[in-house]
Amino acid sequence: MNNKLKSEALTIYLILASMFIAALVASNLIFQKFFYWNPFGLFRFELSVGILPYPITFLVTDIISEIYGRKKANQVVIAGIFASFFSMLIVFVANYTPAIESSPVNNAIFSQVFGLSPIAVLASMLAYLFAQFIDIKVFHFWKRITNGKHLWLRNNFSTFSSQLIDTLTVVTLLCSFKVLPWSLFYTLVISGFLFKILIALLDTPILYFIVFLFRSRFKLKVGEEIQIH
Repeated sequence: MNNKLKSEALTIYLILASMFIAALVASNLIFQKFFYWNPFGLFRFELSVGILPYPITFLVTDIISEIYGRKKANQVVIAGIFASFFSMLIVFVANYTPAIESSPVNNAIFSQVFGLSPIAVLASMLAYLFAQFIDIKVFHFWKRITNGKHLWLRNNFSTFSSQLIDTLTVVTLLCSFKVLPWSLFYTLVISGFLFKILIALLDTPILYFIVFLFRSRFKLKVGEEIQIH
């Protein structure tokens, strides 16, 4: 691969990493709003809006795992952890900064929206840490077993296992910290997991299309990865 293509590959990697970090940070900031979703009247999901950008993080790590390899995927996960804690530090300082009388958002409203975020991030990060590394590990396990073939298999198997761990862990910790009542535990676990599974199935064609574009652009064989430094 010539230097121009390597530079292009690095730029795309940085864009994917920034999308991952932005989705992760956003999910931690907006999680306190909940909504119902009842697709075709089949099942009524009770979900936090924080779950909406979260599946993007798993799609991005699967893309990076497939194209750039396990090491680069793990680096993005670690960067996401630091970004989340740093953003919560900013929120923590902002929460304890007194608002002036003419401020459109007063102290009470700001604390109500963002005040619980540090606790939520602690729970989310513990769940996220386990889930993302398991997702990457399982993804590459199936990639090795199938010799780089059957992308749908490793994409879905890795996401199913990691999302189950993520959902159980984060809801358990949020209930334990009394951020959410235990009465919502089963509803949120079932709704959250089924929603993530549904999204994982829907994003499989997207993953295939993006991987196809990468392989066409960078002349990659099945299972071959781009080496960037």
